[in-house]
Amino acid sequence: MMLTALLLLAAAPLEPGVEADPEPSIPLSGQYDPQNAFARIIRGELPVAKVYEDRHLLAFMDRAPISAGHVLIISKTAKARTLLDLPDRDLRRILKLARRVGRAEIDGLGAAGFRLIQNNGYGQSVPHFHLHVVPRYPGAAFNYAKDRAQGLDQLEPVAARIRGALR
Repeated sequence: MMLTALLLLAAAPLEPGVEADPEPSIPLSGQYDPQNAFARIIRGELPVAKVYEDRHLLAFMDRAPISAGHVLIISKTAKARTLLDLPDRDLRRILKLARRVGRAEIDGLGAAGFRLIQNNGYGQSVPHFHLHVVPRYPGAAFNYAKDRAQGLDQLEPVAARIRGALR
């Protein structure tokens, strides 16, 4: 009975005048687009506030952070659109770096913890595998508010603090 009520509630239309906020989405299968924003960042065509870079990986500040210190990690070598395309060796490298970045967010920014977020298809806005490392702060709401884009001048000082705390 309780399950039926929950299912009916979940399927109910929104209140009149309230529309669902459509999530970005990419097809789960398809060709890798070498003109996607992250491929252009790797080639140096779009500027970012870098946190870490080596020959395999790039970590940089999200231009519309959920919280101060929100970092994206991408493979510079894998032409993977989603986790389903990502080779295991790249996944291992990315997760190791995510752990280091999370620790640096705690040590360098005073975060109480961090959250890893990774979307595939539905909810994914750029067709290049990327992992979000989002610092968490006590009392701070966790939401995906719109229109919070920041410039490099705002992101770079936070990136510098994370870089300084990377081990």
